[in-house]
Amino acid sequence: MKKQTDLTHAPIMRALILFAIPIFISTIFQQLYNAADTTIVGNFLGENALAAVGSTAAVFELIVGFALGIGNGMSIVTARFFGANDLNRVRQSAAHAIMVGVGISLMVMIIGHFGLHPLLQTLHTPAEIIDQAFSYIYIILMFVSVTFAYNLGAGLLRAIGNSVVPLIILVIASIINIVLDIVFITQLHTGIQGAAYATVIAQLFSAVSCFTYIYFKAPTLLPHQNDFKIDEALLKELLAQGLSMGFMSSIVSIGSVILQTSVNQFGPLIIAAQTTARRVQFFFLMPITSFGTALTTFVSQNFGAKQYARIRKAINYAFKCSMIWGVFVALLMYVVAEPLIIFISGSTHPVLVETAKTYIFIATPLFCVLGILLCLRNALQGLGQKIQPLISSIIELVGKILFVLLIVPHMGYLGIMLCEPIIWVVMTTQLAYSFYRNPFIRSTASKKI
Repeated sequence: MKKQTDLTHAPIMRALILFAIPIFISTIFQQLYNAADTTIVGNFLGENALAAVGSTAAVFELIVGFALGIGNGMSIVTARFFGANDLNRVRQSAAHAIMVGVGISLMVMIIGHFGLHPLLQTLHTPAEIIDQAFSYIYIILMFVSVTFAYNLGAGLLRAIGNSVVPLIILVIASIINIVLDIVFITQLHTGIQGAAYATVIAQLFSAVSCFTYIYFKAPTLLPHQNDFKIDEALLKELLAQGLSMGFMSSIVSIGSVILQTSVNQFGPLIIAAQTTARRVQFFFLMPITSFGTALTTFVSQNFGAKQYARIRKAINYAFKCSMIWGVFVALLMYVVAEPLIIFISGSTHPVLVETAKTYIFIATPLFCVLGILLCLRNALQGLGQKIQPLISSIIELVGKILFVLLIVPHMGYLGIMLCEPIIWVVMTTQLAYSFYRNPFIRSTASKKI
């Protein structure tokens, strides 16, 4: 398989698909980190341990989402320089991105050390599982630098059109994670902490492998010593783009944390059902999110290369593909939802299974709307627009707060299940209006983007 995809000259649909497929497979294996923990913990340590992992899901997404957002955001700048064939700026952006990653990792670790346990208490994590939940997520948080390192390395490789190597690394790392999960939990009897250590070790392998490949095989990205000399304008651009996407992911995750506060009040069984349903949902969202990630790099490279017509066509293709996939998943769930729930949770408890099924059946018919939302958001990010995607995320946060305060107290868990699909519709409407009315988009449209 060719490791680097030509995003600025190859046929558009072919380039998008070839670039997106490795990202999709990578996303599957990245989700396996936590999904493997969930499945193995549920099957070997019981429903309370599963609920402990599940109760930290929103916090886990917050950590990983912020790291992924920072890495992807900074790689947009690198992709723009690569599309413009400015290799000096490519190396300088890589050097500055490394410096930003180190600084932000230290900051997150310090905040997490002092704030994690109070956060779990604020989330109303049930008393019978809070100690297990803390021991699991604290280990992952203290090694957040590993998560940042991998996502930065993978983002830089994708910026130059290489989505295959991050895939190969993640496949191997995910296998390592699953094997270590089984060994730590079933043989060494380390409990829920073993699942966390397995995740960290696998991510460490990913990070080391990624930067080793860059050192030996991707000299375009390898900074020289003088590239680390601080360029204030470049640093500001990287920080603005990286923090914009990082905060966007964080705002979304903060909304999920707030929503998790309400979920946790329904007890371990409903927490386990929620955890399982979201695992199923995330898996079938991966093609849409992967296509969106590919679209971001595609738009950024072609924007740097001034290939404006390709950008417009790529966005239209992305809309169509996302909608087709959304319809397919909505129909498929009526066949596969229940066996997947039982497999992931390791439980046949009727309340758990039926609750998870209802959650899935409510959400999946609106995957079409979510697909359009992600395409619009990623296209704007690829064009270097920072505000509109951030506003979209703020709308999601506010919506979840309103649901927790006003809807869930009256509708119970049904309010939780309705929350995200309804917010998707509102966000898509706002973002579509912003996208097509934005002065920058309108001006570039007049140039036949």
